[in-house]
Amino acid sequence: MQRSTYVVIMAGGIGSRFWPVSRTDYPKQFLDILGTGETLIQQTFRRFEQIAPLENIYVVTSTDYTGIVEKQLPLLPKENILSEPERKNTAPCIAYASFKILQRDSNASIIVAPADHLILDQQEFEAVCLQGLQFIETSDALLTIGIKPSYANTGYGYIQFNKDADKDGVHQVISFTEKPDAQRAAKFVNSGEYLWNSGIFVWKARSIINAIEKYLTDLYQLFKEKQSWLGTSFERLLIADIYAVCENLSIDVGVMEKANNVFIIPASFRWSDLGTWNSAWENMGKDVRENAVAGNGVVVIDTTQCVVHASNEKLVVLQGLNNYIVVDTTDVLLICQKEKEQDIKQYVNEVKKLKGERYLYSVNNKVKPASAVVERVY
Repeated sequence: MQRSTYVVIMAGGIGSRFWPVSRTDYPKQFLDILGTGETLIQQTFRRFEQIAPLENIYVVTSTDYTGIVEKQLPLLPKENILSEPERKNTAPCIAYASFKILQRDSNASIIVAPADHLILDQQEFEAVCLQGLQFIETSDALLTIGIKPSYANTGYGYIQFNKDADKDGVHQVISFTEKPDAQRAAKFVNSGEYLWNSGIFVWKARSIINAIEKYLTDLYQLFKEKQSWLGTSFERLLIADIYAVCENLSIDVGVMEKANNVFIIPASFRWSDLGTWNSAWENMGKDVRENAVAGNGVVVIDTTQCVVHASNEKLVVLQGLNNYIVVDTTDVLLICQKEKEQDIKQYVNEVKKLKGERYLYSVNNKVKPASAVVERVY
């Protein structure tokens, strides 16, 4: 564990495709989606405890969620919770954390990771992170971790890499592709030249800030002009001013797709971005008919390959369903074909238009996630 290693956990999303369990005021990263006994952000935090000193772990989240982070991560120093007044995607988030860390440590190495991903094989994950940290010590590189695809998933982004340019297991990136259709995804997987985009990055603080200066000049100037305010009582006002005018942009689009010093490590640890109910189904324990069930009151009859999430206090009986998502909460019942899971975000927008925002927020601002009733199988 190096004193100059830092971790930035991005925890500002609303997880709309996990609606109605994930709500605007209590999104999926703060829930125990899989019934493991830990929320996703708690798993992520624990994952990095052996990689970076506790005081070097930062969480960037919405102002609305800082209280939840404090409660779920009591060991995290409160000053390491960076509050975003608006959701402006990953570029401003990463810029904020990187400027903050560079001010503290001019030699800082940073691992950036989402709060809501599932990663198994902890030992292999740590080895890949160490490999990345060693690489950036001698290379001015923007490094990302790619996952070797096991099938043609159309819900993930893909990264093409140069298979021949192998430098200690690290390869030059050729291109990025966002969520291809089934035909292109199959072509990517069969070629052996593409990896799933994990959204995990490793770089020197100065390297990513130099890249932001080059490719996102306006964003760089906003932070550079007021950099001296970081760490003072004016920091919250500074960030509010910046976020009010900065562009809503991902770091992939803003920097990674443009830079010529982007590299990737092909990794094979078991990973899921847990972006949809189907990804939860893939990582939950299942009965003999391939149903993944969370909720002590669920009874399934002649039902196959469904994911069911329900309250422990309610009896839910399902008969004759195949490949469905069934989610029952106190105020919402969702029944959706698994193949339509990518459309749940659209359904939420339709609910907002027809019924207002009441169903976008949890009842009494609290969600009680169900516990899994079958042993998880990985």
